[in-house]
Amino acid sequence: MTSLTNLAEEARLTLANLTDAATDLAVPSLRLGVTGLARAGKTVFLTSLVHNLMHGGRLPVFSAAAGQRMTGARLQPQPDDAVPRFDYESHVQALVKDRIWPQSTRQVSELRLTIDYESASYVYRKLGPGRLHLDLIDYPGEWLLDLPLLDKDYATFSAEAVARARKEHRSSIAGPYLEALNEAAAKADAPEDEQTAQKLSAAFKSYLSACRADAHALSMLPPGRFLMPGDLDGSPALTFAPLDIAPDAPPARTGTMRAMMERRYEAYKTHVIRPFFRNHFARLDRQIVLVDVLQALNAGPHAMLDLEIALSEVLSAFRPGRRSWLSSILSRRIDRILFAATKADHVHRTDHDRLEAITHRLVGRAADRARFKGAEVDVLALAAVRATREASVRHKGQKLPAILGTPLPGEKIDGETYDGNTEIAMFPGDLPENPNMLFEDIESLSQDTGQTPRQTDPSLQFMRFRPPKLDTTAEGLTLSLPHIRLDRALEFLLGDRLA
Repeated sequence: MTSLTNLAEEARLTLANLTDAATDLAVPSLRLGVTGLARAGKTVFLTSLVHNLMHGGRLPVFSAAAGQRMTGARLQPQPDDAVPRFDYESHVQALVKDRIWPQSTRQVSELRLTIDYESASYVYRKLGPGRLHLDLIDYPGEWLLDLPLLDKDYATFSAEAVARARKEHRSSIAGPYLEALNEAAAKADAPEDEQTAQKLSAAFKSYLSACRADAHALSMLPPGRFLMPGDLDGSPALTFAPLDIAPDAPPARTGTMRAMMERRYEAYKTHVIRPFFRNHFARLDRQIVLVDVLQALNAGPHAMLDLEIALSEVLSAFRPGRRSWLSSILSRRIDRILFAATKADHVHRTDHDRLEAITHRLVGRAADRARFKGAEVDVLALAAVRATREASVRHKGQKLPAILGTPLPGEKIDGETYDGNTEIAMFPGDLPENPNMLFEDIESLSQDTGQTPRQTDPSLQFMRFRPPKLDTTAEGLTLSLPHIRLDRALEFLLGDRLA
């Protein structure tokens, strides 16, 4: 049955790719997926990308803009009528006028940006101006955590989830769920009962939500739709939880709790995961994965290990490969993947290389798999919207590199709470020069050696800042959103398609 399902899915994907290829004959398109786990900055990245392309932002590394070959960029009606439009205008208003960060990604959304350009090739330039439809696909990173579940049965999912919940750093957070799991009515062979299913599911969802809080910043939290249920909230497909069973447990008996939970787990895969994979994820040409490394660093080694595992799991579901005319029609592949450590403006530029090095280590294994299959991979540190400036301050006779910015209302540091209007200078601390120091702890945790990990360096202090106040020209025009390395990201993701 699984083989037949996979064949049917591949046939539907091929049909969708053929349809896309037919519409690309007049004007080619590039489908760029933008994702990252919670609060990685997906909405901000998309908004800044569009704003800078449409308003002539400073993009010195983006060759089409730097060489003045890009002659314009404008929004167009999106091709998928059943997908919500990315609310670009409201997000720009929030960033530029209100100086607040836009709301996080809650659902799949799409935006089409058409770019007019002159080819760098003399021959192609003689054929006339070029045009590219850039289709930007935004979706919650938590939903990516679901994709590996397509290859796992309920017993395997349950065994892995319960084992994670019982780990030392999670067991206190998972207390109510583990208690509910130990009740007689929640045993796998107990008679199925709707009230027990609802209670167990609610406890499991509360545990997942608590894991995501800043104090823990854990990332490995499938099923992802449990954290963002949308219009399926309360449906049987979202009312299940892992039971305490072995991965090789015998088949469930009809009428038991396990049979009930297993049926709903399979319904979740059928009605939630597969449509997302088929309609959105499997049709991507390129992908940027935004990673909030600083938040994980703040929370400590357990959060870093969890982030590494989550990224590895997520990227195992990607479809990387070398781009060719035939493959783009029959079996679409992601031929370029960019891993971007966000919030680079929260540390001094002298630490940007170290932030990139840490990200390299986090995604190393997944990146190697993608390269092996033919995809190009890059890693960089960026800030899609730069909220700080750099300066030097003296502290106890020592000159320190500092950042200047306005902390968000309620942010605290050294016992002081900020009101959202006061600009401060702060030294965020230095990231470790050698990322191996961090990953020694991570590797010992992953191997359950029993060693107590070192705590996060207390000198590292990462705050959240308000978006910057934008300058205006003499004519009263607002300048484009400032950034760090957005141009480098654009060159990697789009540069060859505008050559």
